[in-house]
Amino acid sequence: MTDDDLHARVRALRDDFSPLLLAWQRREGRHDLPWQNTRDPYRVWLSEIMLQQTQVTTVLGYYRRFLERFPDVAALAAAPADEVMAAWAGLGYYSRARNLHKCAQAVVERHGGAFPRGAAELAELPGIGRSTAAAISSFCFGERVAILDGNVKRVLGRLLAFDGDLSSSAQEKRLWRQAEELLPSSPDDMPAYTQGLMDLGASLCATRSPQCLLCPVSALCAGLAEGEPTRYPIKTKKLKRGSRESWWLWLEHEGRIWLQQRPPEGVWGGLWTLPLFDDEAALTAQSAALGVASPEPLPQVKHVLTHFDWLLHPRRALLSQAARPAGEGVWVTRERLGEYALPAPLKKLLD
Repeated sequence: MTDDDLHARVRALRDDFSPLLLAWQRREGRHDLPWQNTRDPYRVWLSEIMLQQTQVTTVLGYYRRFLERFPDVAALAAAPADEVMAAWAGLGYYSRARNLHKCAQAVVERHGGAFPRGAAELAELPGIGRSTAAAISSFCFGERVAILDGNVKRVLGRLLAFDGDLSSSAQEKRLWRQAEELLPSSPDDMPAYTQGLMDLGASLCATRSPQCLLCPVSALCAGLAEGEPTRYPIKTKKLKRGSRESWWLWLEHEGRIWLQQRPPEGVWGGLWTLPLFDDEAALTAQSAALGVASPEPLPQVKHVLTHFDWLLHPRRALLSQAARPAGEGVWVTRERLGEYALPAPLKKLLD
């Protein structure tokens, strides 16, 4: 599709698309989520970061507990990093939590504790991309600016039968321009419009089985008119999945467990975990040095991450006397484990 054809298609939709979407959102959309019905950028920002690659049902409990512990951006900025990671533990994609903390500190240091009111300035903060910045600015300040997260790419890709390959940054920018052309004219409509796009992509305009008969904009949808809406959006670059295998050494002495903190970057960055080894021989040598010849094998754990599957082999060793394992770490009683940011598979194992 040429740019001229695409612009013509957008112009034909411009008068009808946003009114239909707004009416549907006000009638059928989500209105009772805890981060809705507020213009507090701290709460909206927190929800947007938590909802990246995470289901709403999972986020609800974390969101409530996080706000209880860190009620505003100043409280979050002042908190120790370990406390932030502990509150986040189990949500996954831990770089989000590290950036969340950095962003809160930047808001306090650079902006006196008040979030910038424009998407362009918001996008300069750590961990806030263009779409997230637009969502915050739209919801909280009514700025006429387009979002383009995964759900919205699907809605607009089908609406326009957009045939550009979105694995290309140039084609993604091309779709951004069309998203901006479709915005409603009134800033007052921006929160409902933005929420409507999110709601439509999260419900009727599903990846594999879109409910086109119920869609409020089905009469406008070029993908449906072609008879093949699931062809869009087009993204040919496939993620290459890998695999990894590690061995976990569970050391315990008189009800205390030995934990080590992971490096700040990388998988489980900044979290506390059992000592990890690349092979069983290294684990056996460590446990033998502590007086345990044959650690007890436990059922293996398969942890599925975005880029690879991680197979973990836990081995448990009960120490009869206090010892100092190799490397930096701490002995932690079971009662205090909740104070440490543990990855979800380890929490499940220890329970």
